[in-house]
Amino acid sequence: MDFALIMFVLLLVSGSIWLLDRYALAAKRSGGASEPWWVEYAKSFFPVILIVFCIRSFIAEPFKIPSGSMIPTLQVGDFILVNKFTYGIRLPIINKKIISLKNPARGDVMVFHYPENPSVDYIKRVVGLPGDVIEYREKHLTINGVEQIQVADGDYNYVESALNFVHTERRIETLGERNHLLLVNPDMPNVHLGSVSNFKGSENCTYTDESVRCTVPLDNYFMMGDNRDNSRDSRYWGFVPDHQIVGHAFLVWMNFSDLKRIGLLF
Repeated sequence: MDFALIMFVLLLVSGSIWLLDRYALAAKRSGGASEPWWVEYAKSFFPVILIVFCIRSFIAEPFKIPSGSMIPTLQVGDFILVNKFTYGIRLPIINKKIISLKNPARGDVMVFHYPENPSVDYIKRVVGLPGDVIEYREKHLTINGVEQIQVADGDYNYVESALNFVHTERRIETLGERNHLLLVNPDMPNVHLGSVSNFKGSENCTYTDESVRCTVPLDNYFMMGDNRDNSRDSRYWGFVPDHQIVGHAFLVWMNFSDLKRIGLLF
């Protein structure tokens, strides 16, 4: 069950008990009689649950990075904060936008409900905006016919969870006016064709052994991981519709394995 839904149910239960006691049960208790334990607990927890629910639903929500698809920007074990109002105010549970504030921009790191399984949250970088023509060929990204600048930044080595040593090239990529680090493995294909799903909007994409080219539909976004050759992203499962956006990731607030990462903005 979704955590937000659990919080909402607890909020309803504790709030209902508090109201029931205030307007019905309290008047029937004899003078000096103590409150039943379940009333006392409900009244104590209701304001706490309300505050936590409102903060997580409308201000910021914590997430943990479970995989290496966003290395080197985000490391496995990073605990991050996601701004819930950057892209508009949404009703909790149903995630329906009621107030529009700002649209995602190229280069934003965004959390969203995974299109193939909306109960799972994913995090990737926004690469393509609605209407963009995205092409990924020879480890380089082209947007609307303009190749995005990449500058070599040395090698980057890391160890995967299965103690598998991975050697990659680190590069600095410019998306619009924003620079970010990414990793590429020249020995890996641009896309594993056998892993491409039959996703909604797949008719907007063309695949070859050397490249993938997609036109982003209206109200959708094309996402890619910074660890380009170790990321299952829009190349494989398609586009992220606006109604599946969770929020804008912006801060590492904890990493128990590397305390120096605390407070890192990205």
